[in-house]
Amino acid sequence: MSSGSQQESRPYRMSKRAEQVAYTRLRIVEATVELHGTIGPAGTTVMGIAEQAGVTRATVYRHFPDEDALFRACSAHWRARQDPPNPSSWARVADPFERIRVGLDDLYRFYRDGEPMLTRIYRDMASLPPEQRRDLHARDTRVRDLLLAAFPARPRRRHPLRAVLGHAVAFWTWRSLCMEHRLAEQEAVELMIELAEAASGIDRKDTKSK
Repeated sequence: MSSGSQQESRPYRMSKRAEQVAYTRLRIVEATVELHGTIGPAGTTVMGIAEQAGVTRATVYRHFPDEDALFRACSAHWRARQDPPNPSSWARVADPFERIRVGLDDLYRFYRDGEPMLTRIYRDMASLPPEQRRDLHARDTRVRDLLLAAFPARPRRRHPLRAVLGHAVAFWTWRSLCMEHRLAEQEAVELMIELAEAASGIDRKDTKSK
């Protein structure tokens, strides 16, 4: 083989190698997603991931040297397949009770679509890497505060209203109402709106007339 042919084949071999590395990494990530969504993060081990992916433990560690890196890749891969809530669209709704309706409709739809994974993630919260726990708590706080921001500031009623909205956006609230007690999601949303109305001391009819 001429030196020119050897030079031409080298980039090809490098490209094939890169494809193989990417494919192996993807298999590991997909195996982790599968295990997190079936047995949960607490029951998922590196050995289990390796067996699911058809690789060795050493290969898993070569691609993901620590738990945080693997969990981040797993979360990103799973989220990319979902239709996430769109809080920026809720923020355009001025009426506070209508914002709750729009927000919870969107959020509860996401919970329903992602229920198998979300149930196990929230159930195994204590076993998640600290960064992931913080991210989940921060997301719940952001959506709660977005709903709260539509209400006028009333210091004496702010605390119970914040508590009700924090309860309304929680995954376990949706799961209890809609899965365990079999409420339709519209019924669950309406119930949360009624609680917010009672906690805020504001009549819904007054906000719609403005």
